Amino acid sequence: MRGVLLMFRKRPNKKLNNDQAQLTQENSTAQAELAQQGEAFTPELLENLRRIKEILGGSSDLVMTDFILGGHEAALLYMDGMVDKVAINHFFEHINRTPEMMKYSNFLSQEEEGTADFFKLLSTPVNRLDEIRFFREAIRAILAGNAVLLVNSVTHGLVIDSKGHKGRAVTESSTENVVRGPKEAFNENGLINTTLIRRKIKDPRLRVERKVIGNVTQTSVAVIHIHGIANDKLVKEVHARLDKIDIDGILESNYIEEFIQDEVYTPFPTVFNTERPDVVAAALLEGRIAIVIDGTPFVLLVPALFTHFFQAAEDYYQRWDIATLLRLLRISAFFISMLGPAVYIAVINFHQEMLPTPLLISLAAQREGVPFPAIVEALIMEVTLEILREAGLRLPKAIGQTVSIVGALVIGQAAVEAGIISAAMVIVVAITAISNFILPAYNMGISIRIIRFVFMFLAGTFGLYGIAAGLFALALHLCSIRSFGIPYMDPLAPFVPDDMKDTFWRKPIFRLITRPRLISQKNNQRQSKSK
Repeated sequence: MRGVLLMFRKRPNKKLNNDQAQLTQENSTAQAELAQQGEAFTPELLENLRRIKEILGGSSDLVMTDFILGGHEAALLYMDGMVDKVAINHFFEHINRTPEMMKYSNFLSQEEEGTADFFKLLSTPVNRLDEIRFFREAIRAILAGNAVLLVNSVTHGLVIDSKGHKGRAVTESSTENVVRGPKEAFNENGLINTTLIRRKIKDPRLRVERKVIGNVTQTSVAVIHIHGIANDKLVKEVHARLDKIDIDGILESNYIEEFIQDEVYTPFPTVFNTERPDVVAAALLEGRIAIVIDGTPFVLLVPALFTHFFQAAEDYYQRWDIATLLRLLRISAFFISMLGPAVYIAVINFHQEMLPTPLLISLAAQREGVPFPAIVEALIMEVTLEILREAGLRLPKAIGQTVSIVGALVIGQAAVEAGIISAAMVIVVAITAISNFILPAYNMGISIRIIRFVFMFLAGTFGLYGIAAGLFALALHLCSIRSFGIPYMDPLAPFVPDDMKDTFWRKPIFRLITRPRLISQKNNQRQSKSK
């Protein structure tokens, strides 16, 4: 029996052990490479080049140009395709036509003063030079699109600003169009985006603090605020949340957004995103903080309150009364988009007495022969509309919009003629969809589309009482949300009368004397009381 039991003993998995050993070896190699990056340059040029090439894994796009500088061997390293060849050529032309270069042929005697003078001689009006001493600094500079200069017998090198990879030009915004106002929008270059913001706010108090997030992608992230206007505690909180992020890569601003948001289990966005520099500038002047991520045209703004998602950039480029009417229209569209199908379902199923008799007879005649209850009708139409909407987004622009419009018309008409749904339901769903398009914030529109289905189920089960209970629960949920410590429903809850002048309506600009109190909390005065 003992022998039989021994036969069924679990044998060691050699493949698993081999995989674990290989993984351990790879981790050891990675740790060794990281340790190597933290080392300082050696006096031997060939050894420095060998280590850099080893750290980069012998990448074929790494260019090493050997030449003689001041009578000594030197090398220029950069990634092919990531540098501006004009800047590189300008640097070589500068060192070749500088007659004082040969005077420093003996500067390599480890004298810091002589080396510093030589490096000053290399500087040009076009190329900005930064001194480095460690391999990790060289690797970071090369991967960022700069060139690194190393000279034999020198234990530090130079970073030559030569970024030149082409990107998308500054064009008009594709998601926040305006009739009147600036037409420029952010692009995927973080430096250009920061420049666009500085062009709007030419003040020395504008602070731009950069950090690198992403262990592999090494993505540059800039935190921007106006010193003396933004709350210092809020600025520290933003930096603290960003510093806690430990991830391999940041490819888009949503990566950052999900890490720093207060509420995770809510359909409502608590971080605002925009691709318009004027919107960012206006937010900074209110005391909010902007987060610019390299590689995406969308800049994050915090804190983000509920009222911010109903305000458009064009509201401040038109008269105050027109802007107020447009904002009230958006609020009405918000409730229509959220409750339209739910109210129709509740009235048809449970509260027919609320309808005028002629309208009730007309609706009853339309529904005669329809095999589904109202809630099933609404679900069929809503799901079909969502499919068409998603298809229109994914298809090429030339045919995407056509497919959405024509598809909705054809399918809706065919469904009515086939007796699957009623004509009234098509009208209700169409009005609901159009109302959703009015909202200026795309992410808030998606949130409403999700909540709409919840209200449809409540209306189909409990009628208007279910809708009332859902609205009560929604109000409680909104009042419980915070964005970087600021109540999401501010200035409605808590009620701050002085901050209501620029929420769901807007007073004239000369009446907007103070900034939002809960956001800025310092230097609230925006303008003088001249009128």
